[in-house]
Amino acid sequence: MSQDASDQIGRRLSAIMAADVAGYSRLMHQDEEATHTRLTALLAGSVAPAIAEHGGRMVKNTGDGFLAEFPSAVRAVRAAVQFQTRVREATISEVENRRIAFRVGINIGDVIVEPHDIFGDGVNIAARLESIAEPGGIFVSSSVYEQVQGKVSVAFVDLGEQSLKNIARPVRVYAIARDGSSAAAASSDSSPPRLSIVVLPFGNLSDDPEQDYFVDGVTESLTTDLSRISGSFVIGRHTAFTYKGKAIDLKKVGRELNIRYALEGSVQRNGNRLRVNVQLIDAESGNHLWAERFDKPVADLFDMQDEIVSRLANALNAQLTEAEAQRAQRSPHPNSMDLVFQGRASWNRGPTLEHMAKARSFYERALGLDPENVDATVGIASVDLVMGAALLIDDRAALLPTAEANAIKALSLAPDHAGAHLVLGMVHIFRNRAAQGIAECEQALAFNRNSANAHGLIGYAKYCMGRAAETEGHVLEALRLSPRDLGAYWWIFCVGLAKVQCGADAVAVGWLRRSIEANRNFANSHFVLTAALALLGAIEEARTAAEAGLALNPGFTIRRFRLNSSSDNPTYLAGHARICEGMHLAGVPEG
Repeated sequence: MSQDASDQIGRRLSAIMAADVAGYSRLMHQDEEATHTRLTALLAGSVAPAIAEHGGRMVKNTGDGFLAEFPSAVRAVRAAVQFQTRVREATISEVENRRIAFRVGINIGDVIVEPHDIFGDGVNIAARLESIAEPGGIFVSSSVYEQVQGKVSVAFVDLGEQSLKNIARPVRVYAIARDGSSAAAASSDSSPPRLSIVVLPFGNLSDDPEQDYFVDGVTESLTTDLSRISGSFVIGRHTAFTYKGKAIDLKKVGRELNIRYALEGSVQRNGNRLRVNVQLIDAESGNHLWAERFDKPVADLFDMQDEIVSRLANALNAQLTEAEAQRAQRSPHPNSMDLVFQGRASWNRGPTLEHMAKARSFYERALGLDPENVDATVGIASVDLVMGAALLIDDRAALLPTAEANAIKALSLAPDHAGAHLVLGMVHIFRNRAAQGIAECEQALAFNRNSANAHGLIGYAKYCMGRAAETEGHVLEALRLSPRDLGAYWWIFCVGLAKVQCGADAVAVGWLRRSIEANRNFANSHFVLTAALALLGAIEEARTAAEAGLALNPGFTIRRFRLNSSSDNPTYLAGHARICEGMHLAGVPEG
């Protein structure tokens, strides 16, 4: 080796930072150029300045990440916290599936140094820590923890000893609480993010400890599925599992992780039955907000796990939205997202003119504060859609194009927004484009496999296509995923419509009564029940049902129903005519 080369190669003790982008291959597959542009901007605008400000050196760029070294562990941790915070702030408005999030690992080690690279076990450990870190998270080795404890304003969670790939001995690992962003928040008065939740490890109440794998699987899968809720912040599973088997003070957990909600539960297997108990807790007050029990026969554990997780995710979506709406109501200065939650809560109360007017008001105020709020834009579209679809006005043709335009606008801002795809799909269906509507519902399912509403909408589309016999199967799938869904009344109503189309009026009556039990504010269930009863000859019962419908929607007429059909399919039109005939027999106003 020449003297020049030996002068350039040396050894020194360094704090090593390894980082990469979580899900980089998926992001590049979705949109290669946009991902590259956004990553370049974040590296230049958020990451590189933080490294430089803390005396670090960017050793090399690895395409989907980078390697850096610092003269001290304290500087490395401070730099990581700073740029993770800046990256999160820069990407918070982006749809989760398209959001760039770095995983960071930090270690201290004696490294071989070259001008454009560093080598050694210390580097390898940092890289392995990065590979197990959560998106947006910072994992450090015990050697780093010992150096920085009490010197940086961050809180750490002890993850215990971890076996790292190709590292001979276990390494004790610590995570910076709240994905590296809030260590400061842990000791400050900053409020937790909205819809912030930790899924605590479920307890195994079975006699068989080998069932732990299933119980842990439910916890992990639920963590993943809840993260798909728009606007949610879900603590990663690595942090959540540090609480496994420990006595937990939920208020303390809330403070440590800076979250508003905790979900805890248990799983018990008894012979051929499984029982899952879950409860949602307000981590700030300790109050129980919601509880549910699931009893299922043991068939295929993994299929059952998917079903339990899907049902919980759908139920929690509504529960968290309602809880956030109540919080927003108490706020003297609501911001754009506070108003969105209040709009959703009003919309969820049912399709009446009063509820839709309140929802529209909240969404419009949200857009006034933030014109590019995607959720508010989708909300406005959903209000127009319901106003037309529920026949709350004479001419829904005036509202559906506006709903379509807003859904398209939302998708231009957030192409992966499942809710926007659903609204656009429903608009297509109601504008006699059922096949396009089904395609949009399938897109929504690609982004959120738990979207029970997508299955319900596909069932309605089949009815519009004259394939009413297929509707019930899709609705049953929706009900399997979310049996107590706030929108279940509408899916059940669709089966009632389908049964009338098939001439099964008595069966239709049963479904329509179920729809009314689920939501008495939906006038159309009363009117179609009126028709089915009248077609069966039960005129007095039919008139009673008609009175209930007119009390909810006094402007309803047979003419409005006839003119606002969703399809020109002959089979559909024949069924539509049967409903008009039944309403006429019961004395519903002609208009």
